[in-house]
Amino acid sequence: MTRKGRVTLPIALRRKYGIKEGMKMTVEDSPSGMILKVLPRLEDLVGIDAGKISVEESFKILDKMRSEDRY
Repeated sequence: MTRKGRVTLPIALRRKYGIKEGMKMTVEDSPSGMILKVLPRLEDLVGIDAGKISVEESFKILDKMRSEDRY
């Protein structure tokens, strides 16, 4: 643990869970201790439309929907 609260994960765990530089994680409190969870990237959540639309295009659509959804 560094002074800034940074934690280094062992390489074996990073490889096992596919954790790469820049990925985001959450830390949850539980009765048995802390739980680290890797947040999936949008690119990894591609479903039935895989290959039909680019990631950039999907971000544009999401941004448009968000701007229209404001009260």
